[in-house]
Amino acid sequence: MALNYIWIGFFIIAFVVGLVKFIVFGDMTVFPGMASSIFDMAKTGFEISLGLTGVLSFWMGIMKIGEKGGIVKIFSKIIGPFFQKLFPELSKDHPAIGSIMLNFSANMLGLDNAATPMGLKAMEQMHQSNENKDTASNAQIMFLVINTAGFTLIPISIMVYRAQLGAADPSDVFIPILLATTFSTLAGIISVSIYQKINLFNKVVLAYFGGIAAIIFSIIYFLSRLTKEEITQVSSQASNIIIFTIIIGFMLLAIRKKVNVYESFIEGAKEGFNTAVKIIPFLIAILVAIGVFRSSGALTYLVDGIAFIFNSIGLNTDFVTALPVALMKPLSGSGARGLMIDTMKTYGADSFSGKLASIVQGSADTTFYILALYFGSVGIKNTRYAVVCGLIADFAGITAAILLGYLFFH
Repeated sequence: MALNYIWIGFFIIAFVVGLVKFIVFGDMTVFPGMASSIFDMAKTGFEISLGLTGVLSFWMGIMKIGEKGGIVKIFSKIIGPFFQKLFPELSKDHPAIGSIMLNFSANMLGLDNAATPMGLKAMEQMHQSNENKDTASNAQIMFLVINTAGFTLIPISIMVYRAQLGAADPSDVFIPILLATTFSTLAGIISVSIYQKINLFNKVVLAYFGGIAAIIFSIIYFLSRLTKEEITQVSSQASNIIIFTIIIGFMLLAIRKKVNVYESFIEGAKEGFNTAVKIIPFLIAILVAIGVFRSSGALTYLVDGIAFIFNSIGLNTDFVTALPVALMKPLSGSGARGLMIDTMKTYGADSFSGKLASIVQGSADTTFYILALYFGSVGIKNTRYAVVCGLIADFAGITAAILLGYLFFH
């Protein structure tokens, strides 16, 4: 529903701005430009979607190999003890525990098609033990906020779009995204834990938090001692090595379980192809709306207004061109993705704006969509503090994304 209003809003605002420019300022080019952008962006949306089929098919094939090799269960075992402490009202043998672990593990691997059904199942299983059916339980809120934080180990879709739009090294944003989404996840967990009075000083929780924090600050400390050129080179090399390690690791796991690797790849690749085809109308719809919004001048006014505010307090404003992605992210994943593509197309995939927009896109997930999907599936009306904590996670992830963008690429 949110995307419906956003989509309509783009057109209405663009039309109003266009009328003002035409009537007040006598701009005779604004409406021809807006009409032209409809055809240009529709063509762009189709070309991008068509180009996605190859890369998306490959990565979905690799993900299928990892899934059949048991990587989801491995992640469940690794993070299981930590999440059991975050859901104290769920017993160890609660049926939702398994679904929760599988959902988080699938999200970490970017397996959206697998993660969402598991998430809906986990929400339903938790709801069965929820005494107040109209109100979200503590466990349901914690589960939802961690999902809105959007922790993903492999940001496949973002790398695919960067490749399609001509990035020299599509994976150069891999490490910044991983760090940003880690910050958003930690912020979400901490904010919910404060509301629920969960003891974050438990030995298990501290061990996980301490380990994650040590890794993050070690990476940032190491990078802070390098020049910008060295940081870019290290990020690119490390990202590519990690990606190839994951690919080979998935294959070895599948071989160990006597899975037919090639057939599994083909199965996943078919799903990737179908996914690429299915997103064509959605991508065209949002890109056309954003194209009209931009060509009317509305997006320029928005960006310039934000830039003026930050300029007036003496801050660097190079990040402002990627800020529309951040503003859209909590409301609509499709809208934010469209703005990310628009930013890369306008400024270049390898520009600072293009890279920063990619990092922001991967820093968190869509709070309001996930809330509507998961809570709506079980009829929850009173969401309590879920929105607040979800937005805290979004803010932390987006702020971290901007700072990391400057550290890595500015």
